[in-house]
Amino acid sequence: METQGRASAAESKGDRLDRRAFLAACAAVGAATLARGAGGAPAPTPRTRRFGDARDWFFEKRYGMFVHWGVYAAGAWHEQHQYRRKLPRTEYAKLVPQFNPVKFDPEAWLDLVEAAGMGYVTFTAKHVDGFCMWDTKLTDYKVTRTPYGRDTLAMLANACHRRKMPLCIYYSLADMNHPNYPSAGRPYELPAPEPGDAPDLAKYLDYVKAQVRELCTNYGPIHGFWWDANVLKHRDPSINDMIRKLQPAAVINNRGCDDGDFGTPERDWDASVNTKTVFDTPVEACQSVGYQSWGWREEEDYYSDAHLVRSLHKVLAKGGNYLLNVGPKPDGTIADEQAAILRRLGAWLRPVRGSLFDVEPAGDLTTNRDVVLTRRGATVYVHLVKEPETASVFLHPLAVAPRRATLLGTDEPVAFDVADLPRLHNATPNRGLRLKNLPVNGRPTAGWVVAMEFDAVPVAASAAPRKEETK
Repeated sequence: METQGRASAAESKGDRLDRRAFLAACAAVGAATLARGAGGAPAPTPRTRRFGDARDWFFEKRYGMFVHWGVYAAGAWHEQHQYRRKLPRTEYAKLVPQFNPVKFDPEAWLDLVEAAGMGYVTFTAKHVDGFCMWDTKLTDYKVTRTPYGRDTLAMLANACHRRKMPLCIYYSLADMNHPNYPSAGRPYELPAPEPGDAPDLAKYLDYVKAQVRELCTNYGPIHGFWWDANVLKHRDPSINDMIRKLQPAAVINNRGCDDGDFGTPERDWDASVNTKTVFDTPVEACQSVGYQSWGWREEEDYYSDAHLVRSLHKVLAKGGNYLLNVGPKPDGTIADEQAAILRRLGAWLRPVRGSLFDVEPAGDLTTNRDVVLTRRGATVYVHLVKEPETASVFLHPLAVAPRRATLLGTDEPVAFDVADLPRLHNATPNRGLRLKNLPVNGRPTAGWVVAMEFDAVPVAASAAPRKEETK
């Protein structure tokens, strides 16, 4: 994975939730009913642009599994094992004969994808180490030359095709193994060419294009191409043009040789994920269950369930896609800890899914940025993406009462009023819709959604409150 900054070490109080309490909440949620929308209301037209072709699957599936897996799994430290530890090729190559994933079962992976509520898979075919997880004809530095000897990408692709699961391919432009790659000590490169190398960008790009052609012709339908580590900032739209010609359903990210189809905010480093009320262009945020790494790491520091729920929640509610990563072990299995995280997220997602999929972002109805709103017809969903400061949620300048409000997953009624509040004394209007008496002290609030059913599509009055009065 190409890192774009440093993740914040600080977590909010709400991210340090008791795990047993969270599991109990998930169990309650999993047994409850789905969100109710407005009866007979037509599906809204999302504000993010559509492609108008076979790539529109991207706007339907929305939530996918990222898989970082390669010989670095045998090192059990990080997917950038060679780069971060500054290892020469000969030293790093010692991992290759250790890679023998005899327990690799793509069907088990896809079972987990479905249990998590995900709709597609993005697989790392080649990371910055240059090792290829398919039977490429262009190098011997590949999975079929390990003790395992099988084409792991072909096995996964066949399973995806059988189950009609869209498959996307990750490919790093930086390559620490290829003799023609012009390494110069930049990120994700060797410090300098090694003995026997012949740096030649044109020849290396011919290699890239030939491998892309292999990936787009030998593995059936491919639904996406996820470039990474374009350290050279090379521009060449013809490469993506080739992908689109060979695989018309493939969406392409913005880390390759042109702007592609969608943006890729990573982890928690892009402020737009928090500041925008809606993504006005296609976005797929990416995150890993592991705080330290994307590939398999022993003694990983895993994100809390609450942190991942809020991260996923706010991106989906604003109209974006979300790609959540696991790093399989060298034997091909996904670690119990990682699988359990994804299943718990799936338990949270099931009863609130109707508030996040096939809805329209509606964050502009309120100035409160501790919540995100979505809408289907005359039903507005209030998503708590931060730990509430009080037992009330304030939705100023929205000042019309719903017919009814309920907490999704438990169907508990939520009290509300349109109140004249002291903090609104200098605001316009000076009254606002308030959801009140929420049971915030009784159980974890991560991922809560309140469904508000109105008699008509609500419209908020224009407001210009003072900074301290925006809640």
